[in-house]
Amino acid sequence: MEYISLGKSGIKISRIGLGAWQFGGDAWGPYEYSTAKAVIAKAHELGINFIDTAAVYGRGRSEEFVGRAIKELGIRDHVVIATKIPGDWHRYDDVLRAAKRSKERLGIDVIDLLQLHWPACWHNVPICETMRAMEKLVEDGIIRYIGVSNYPLQLLEAARSCLKKNDIVSSQNRYNLIEREVEKELLPYLQREGMVLIAWSPLAKGAVTGKYTPENRPRGDLRENDPLFHPDNLREITTKLVPIVKELSIKYGKTPTQIALNWLVMHNNVVPIPGAKSPEQVVENAGAVGWRLSDEDFRKLESASNSLVITYVTW
Repeated sequence: MEYISLGKSGIKISRIGLGAWQFGGDAWGPYEYSTAKAVIAKAHELGINFIDTAAVYGRGRSEEFVGRAIKELGIRDHVVIATKIPGDWHRYDDVLRAAKRSKERLGIDVIDLLQLHWPACWHNVPICETMRAMEKLVEDGIIRYIGVSNYPLQLLEAARSCLKKNDIVSSQNRYNLIEREVEKELLPYLQREGMVLIAWSPLAKGAVTGKYTPENRPRGDLRENDPLFHPDNLREITTKLVPIVKELSIKYGKTPTQIALNWLVMHNNVVPIPGAKSPEQVVENAGAVGWRLSDEDFRKLESASNSLVITYVTW
């Protein structure tokens, strides 16, 4: 496994993390604790030490699964645990309460990275009020480091300006071969500032791998209504991007998943956090590092991606 510094924190995290959204059991279909434990055990075995969860995943269920598994496996000292507070809970007192409840569900001494899951879009909480609470959590030893998620550049800068003693070490945003809006403003900024971009949905929920087509769309989970899986968008993806992914898969002797993740890892500050429904998927995800696409093939994928015409206006 390869490792990278989590911003300026001094903590080393694996270049491939483990996303724990699926542990919640409310978005990706039923999920048993025994499977979650097996997935975490395999991740640890392969050197994946970064686990990302959130309070909203199964209303705390994912956090409970993560905490229980690392305790039973005896690996607390070998993992970096990140969780998130939803934007609905960004008032000062709510931030403190939410963090303490997440810590209790995880059953750990301190949360390594606490992220603001999305801005307080509906409650109009001033960003500086939220950041004062985050600094209080650091001061009190509840959390080690502060991160944000789904913040545009302008709000990230505003959040940083509110901090007096600490800084934001990471930004978690949607980033994959199809959805690359972060490259317009946010990614260059994070690179200049020495901050990590944690890439959620690094496989575009499976759309980049060729598993799905306009005639074979996912059923039974949140992807049914995801715009990427609208027939028109899938037609673009499967005719322009997937053939290149599969061509390189054959060339490198890697799976389409590994090709797509490696493309992300080639950005020097990006850490993808794919989920895994089984230990076998963890093995596949971990196999995305330890090698690199050539610059030519990196650009080939980029060119195919640039040719896509994707719309989110599907009705």
